Amino acid sequence: MARIEDDLEGEVDVKVLARIAGTSEYHLRRMFSALAGIPLSEYVRRRRLTKAANEVLSGQKSLLDIAVKWGYGSNEAFARAFKAMHKIGPQEARASKKALQSQQILTFRLVVEGSTSMEYRVVEKDAFRVVGRGTRVPLVHLGMNPAIVEFVKGIGMPVLDRMKQLSDGEPAGMLALTFNQEGVEEGDMLDYFQGVVTSQEAPGDMETLEVPKNTWAVFTASGPYPETIQYMWRDVYTQWFPSNSYESVEGPSMLRTQIDGDQATAELWIPVTS
Repeated sequence: MARIEDDLEGEVDVKVLARIAGTSEYHLRRMFSALAGIPLSEYVRRRRLTKAANEVLSGQKSLLDIAVKWGYGSNEAFARAFKAMHKIGPQEARASKKALQSQQILTFRLVVEGSTSMEYRVVEKDAFRVVGRGTRVPLVHLGMNPAIVEFVKGIGMPVLDRMKQLSDGEPAGMLALTFNQEGVEEGDMLDYFQGVVTSQEAPGDMETLEVPKNTWAVFTASGPYPETIQYMWRDVYTQWFPSNSYESVEGPSMLRTQIDGDQATAELWIPVTS
């Protein structure tokens, strides 16, 4: 966090930050988002605009000088970013001296809990094919995701039944795959794919997703639906990864869910490296 502050006026190089943290750039971004609640890039943007706001209010520099100092090529670009965070333009803020938003420097503290054990196994798996249908949806933290519900409903039971019949690999049965996630804030977009692992070619009305060879951490959980699944995602990134030698790697995560009334048994597959 200190290095980010030192580099705010220049380039915040995530590769350098990852080396300092002793991890990969991809894992650093995922862990930062999970622990901080905002993506690393968004945190850097807010810190810069917080510092820029102090200079706007001081009135000692021109708005263009402030814009250039904090990485904006024009007054217009700076004004748009400034207003998106502070709900007021820089010129109006300087004239009215209104209160502005502030992104404080984040600090992280280690809290040792570990009172709840997490059941998992590690699986080595060659490249495989998933056949189904995909879309892009907004992230929803709690409760059902309306976009996913409508997407799956739109596929229709006849097509879903044909998908299930294609399943001939592990993990067996219907899967929900997510990848290319923008961040962890409510509404951030991600790719969603509903399908099955199969050795067969995709029918004409379905798509194919090729998944490369990988090591997978596989977690299982049971309880109320959908809270159990959402809490499992949270606990994997905020508890399991910090307590183990594995790191997440780029690639789709896979979720298999069996629902019985308001209860669910879930199996979550996340690609990892040690």
